[in-house]
Amino acid sequence: METVDYLFSGGRFVHALFFIHLAMEKVLKAHWVKASEENIPPKTHNLIYLVEKSNLNLSEGDTDFLQKLNAYQIEGRYPDYLSKLRMDTMKETAGKIRTDAKILFQCLTEILP
Repeated sequence: METVDYLFSGGRFVHALFFIHLAMEKVLKAHWVKASEENIPPKTHNLIYLVEKSNLNLSEGDTDFLQKLNAYQIEGRYPDYLSKLRMDTMKETAGKIRTDAKILFQCLTEILP
């Protein structure tokens, strides 16, 4: 999340949201490992899929937020989509996402053993 703040302060909003997605993906994969006998998370970047398979009971608002955040996982993987994301991501939008993500990330981290 420190990298998110650094990128955000430099005006790299889409990249900051990509790193938010990465952080959220990692904490959800930690929950997957906690909930799975195999302890091997799947090779997926879909946050909703990870929530569903980790037996997490998130609010509808949190699930909707993660669904929206899924759009930013492709920035590093599909650069052609980057220009559209840049046009759609303004400082205010990115700031709101960053604030909400930090709260949810903290909650998900705290409920890990």
